[in-house]
Amino acid sequence: MKLDVLAFAAHPDDIELGAGGTLILLVRQGYRVGVVDMARGEFGSRGDMETRMRECAEATRIMGLAVRENLALPDGHLQNDRETQLRVVEMIRKYQPDIVLTHHWDAPHPDHQVTSRAVADACYLSGLVKIHVDGPRWRPRYVVYHQVPPYVVPSFVVDISDVWDLKLQAVLAYRSQFFDDPQNPQPETALSRPDFLGRLEARARFYGSLIGAKYGEAFVLKEVIPVRDLVALLRPPERRPQ
Repeated sequence: MKLDVLAFAAHPDDIELGAGGTLILLVRQGYRVGVVDMARGEFGSRGDMETRMRECAEATRIMGLAVRENLALPDGHLQNDRETQLRVVEMIRKYQPDIVLTHHWDAPHPDHQVTSRAVADACYLSGLVKIHVDGPRWRPRYVVYHQVPPYVVPSFVVDISDVWDLKLQAVLAYRSQFFDDPQNPQPETALSRPDFLGRLEARARFYGSLIGAKYGEAFVLKEVIPVRDLVALLRPPERRPQ
């Protein structure tokens, strides 16, 4: 199956948090969208691997993804080595995406940083004749980075106002990761703090404010995009009456 967009994330729930609204919007627009998670989250402080896989299946259903795979690489110990790169090349050649999404290279979590670099390297390697991995060689047109650090100016922001509620449903499918009971004996994490969802919304509102929208998700490109029709590029999207 050829996909229009293939997103790579270190763990289940990462893509929902960083770019879930954008992927939901793409599905609604008729594009074929898939996600590949690098690890199963077994090294996480809360929940267990089986629980997170069930939660991931529910989030995938909510988002309407065409494909979701997991490479089952060692959580907490991801490496940008040849094995990892070739596993990613397999996915790229299998699904032949035009656009690949992954973490920003300066994301706080080490696994996110490794995923970013491994995916970018694999996108190049996948186009080489002498990389002997099943499938025809294929190089995506663009690698797009999400989970943009606050000190980085985005290349663009996607208006996710119409799908914010669905994004939140997909995020909250990972019940084991979020605040549920102050007496819960599991360790506290950034996601399990009572104010996390408020901070997630504040971030989306901030990026939305940059483009005059209620909610937004920010992305970065390393490449300069060629433009042939400036008017079409800058034409404002149709807005529903408020």
